[in-house]
Amino acid sequence: MARPWLGPDVARTPWHLVRAMNVVAFIRGERSSARRGLGRASAALGIVLGAVLACGALSPAAAFDGSPDGGGNAPAGLTPPASLPLPPGARPVDEAFRSGAQALRSGQTAKGVDALRYAADQGHPAAQWKLGRMYADGDGVKRDDAKAFEYFSRIANLHAEDYPGTPQARFAASAFVALGTYYLAGIPNTAVRRDPARARDMFSYAASYFGDPDAQFRLGKMYLDGVGTQRDARQAARWLILSAQKGQYEAQAMLGHLLFRGDEGIPRQGARGLMWLTLARDGAAGPDDKWVVDLYEDAFSEATPDERALALKYLEQWLKSAQR
Repeated sequence: MARPWLGPDVARTPWHLVRAMNVVAFIRGERSSARRGLGRASAALGIVLGAVLACGALSPAAAFDGSPDGGGNAPAGLTPPASLPLPPGARPVDEAFRSGAQALRSGQTAKGVDALRYAADQGHPAAQWKLGRMYADGDGVKRDDAKAFEYFSRIANLHAEDYPGTPQARFAASAFVALGTYYLAGIPNTAVRRDPARARDMFSYAASYFGDPDAQFRLGKMYLDGVGTQRDARQAARWLILSAQKGQYEAQAMLGHLLFRGDEGIPRQGARGLMWLTLARDGAAGPDDKWVVDLYEDAFSEATPDERALALKYLEQWLKSAQR
């Protein structure tokens, strides 16, 4: 059983990490101890479970192993899908996920969803994440953002403190990004209202604790746009750089545009900006990425011959370092 969350060490933790780390306390509903750690600033963070429980969408919290009592047993009345093969030594929940994923690949959507639900109801993070994405995208099921929000919330509730780099941590980071995206717009006809400040908290946690590049990109964009926080181009650049260095092409495009144009507190760096835009242009693949292509083409047409030549040198250096 995981230790109780008592709040971060405020005396030694940077303020921006304190705010992000305290999201965990509110996800788990331990609001009173969290308030003692951070005071009024923390009290404003009614995150994830408060909204989900308000609309009656989430079942009672499970232990970290996915069972209500921490014993590793399936909840009462929950049985594996019919005819589920169990290799020697395999756990039913793991085999249910494997069987469900295989069924989806073979086009047996109903069978796959049934198996994934069984695994998800026992706390299997990969099954919860897959179902969340399916309902968010309308992939094989009718789109239902409320159900997607519920599955992502389960992951965030159980795996927020998983060690970064573990398989579960990847799902947790992605779940925080998805929840933040929902809070940016809200979900109509549910208790999940538009709340940019909460969205920023979600992105901050995934960006700071897990180092997730998508979260870092979205957090940088919020600072650049002044959404959910005061506009701060320098703070935006810091997060965009972290994301861009990990190959997130949208962050590369936004960082490149920022450097190419310059901004408050950020001197114009035409060649450096064109280099990032070139990398972003290479990563843009879909119709939704036209804005990336447009930013690159505008910058390339405006760049001087010297800036283009220097950008090429920067690009060669980047590629050499990336191959190491």
